[in-house]
Amino acid sequence: MYSARLGIGLTLFWLMLGGGWVRAEAQSLDLGRHEIVDLTHALNAQTLFWPTSTLRFELTRQAFGQTSGGYFYSANSICTPEHGGTHIDAPIHFSETGRSVDEIPLGHLIGPAAVIDVRDSTARNADYRVTVADVRRYERRFGPIAPGTVVIARTGWEKRWPDRKSYFGDDTPGDASNLHFPSFGIEAARLLVEELKAAAIGADVASIDYGQSKDFMVHRIAAARNVPGLENLRGLDRLPAKGALVIALPMKIEGGSGGPVRAIALVPRAGRK
Repeated sequence: MYSARLGIGLTLFWLMLGGGWVRAEAQSLDLGRHEIVDLTHALNAQTLFWPTSTLRFELTRQAFGQTSGGYFYSANSICTPEHGGTHIDAPIHFSETGRSVDEIPLGHLIGPAAVIDVRDSTARNADYRVTVADVRRYERRFGPIAPGTVVIARTGWEKRWPDRKSYFGDDTPGDASNLHFPSFGIEAARLLVEELKAAAIGADVASIDYGQSKDFMVHRIAAARNVPGLENLRGLDRLPAKGALVIALPMKIEGGSGGPVRAIALVPRAGRK
């Protein structure tokens, strides 16, 4: 079996989080001892974008076939809005002074995952928002959420992708006023971003604010602390509540308010230490 060791020295770097420098301790990773989980929906004609978006993902074939030189060659052009499919919301999306995609430090894109499972609550209430009690319950069971953690809400909504009406709660063209899906609550967001100093927050839904939000306070709270959001994640059923490492690298779009992201997780294989 192929095994690659990614060596990262202990206490190698410091992260700028929540307005202050936080020491981040990393350990060597043997990739042969980890399952690599894809957390990303493919971009295609079925990709869901925010309902008010007038554009969709387009791939246009520029070349495909044998060349006069006797070899095969293919190339395409793509066109896509920033905010669709599995993507990142840069802080500038909701903060005039926030970082753009190309300015987000890598320390906010790579970190240990805390997966808060609220599926029991969302099964009863499509408008459910992760609460402070949910976060504290997680910490009592799995330990404190450390600074630099990528905190992910697992709502179970990924199984609805890409059914627009089921995923958004409404499929009225061009209208985002009657959406129904769960996400983070305001007070939980304040706790995660301001007190626990999460590196990023994300969810398996279309927004880090719940569907009925009209003021997008979770976005605004995160953006004020230069914390990015990860939206439309998938594969959360393959992540443990604690112990995985998330790597979420977006297209480095200069000045971008967001963009497609290839998010993966490294999950320790059971019984291999």
